[in-house]
Amino acid sequence: MSSTLDVIARRYACRAYQDTPVPAETLALVAQAGVCAPSAMNRQPWRLTVVTDPDAIAAIGRVGLENLRDTDPAGYERVLGRGGALLYNAPAMILISTVRGDGPYTGMDVGIVAATVALAATSLGLGTCIAGMPARAFEGPAGEALAAKYLPEGYDFRLSVLLGFAANPGGTPHVPDLTKITYV
Repeated sequence: MSSTLDVIARRYACRAYQDTPVPAETLALVAQAGVCAPSAMNRQPWRLTVVTDPDAIAAIGRVGLENLRDTDPAGYERVLGRGGALLYNAPAMILISTVRGDGPYTGMDVGIVAATVALAATSLGLGTCIAGMPARAFEGPAGEALAAKYLPEGYDFRLSVLLGFAANPGGTPHVPDLTKITYV
């Protein structure tokens, strides 16, 4: 199997991280891979914000959890049931944001960037988790304050990728369901 296919096969959603910081050089390589992702009509509507400041990560997690509590009690209870850490104590994250009111292909473009970031990080020995839940952190008045602080002006949060060294390396990737493939 090629090294690319191997990385794809072994990537999994890491939900427990060591508190070891990720080297800046490694994060730069991962972010650079992200902006190499293809996009519809090469519009590249995204901006990537690499967050390593523990206070910033804590604020995003705290506000997200508070907003989740107020808007989705079942989701809030689920997070509490798995330890209460919305961001799994990841020491780094990449926030993917796009131009406010962007076009119909933006969701697809964001997904491609997130997958590219996750695969690049996996290839460099990091654990990753593609996470949409931080969207809760950018809702309401507290969320607007976070957006003003951590997102480019005129951009909205779309998706994030949590990054760090896995607390339990060698996590189990999901088992592919080959019945989801149809050949014509």
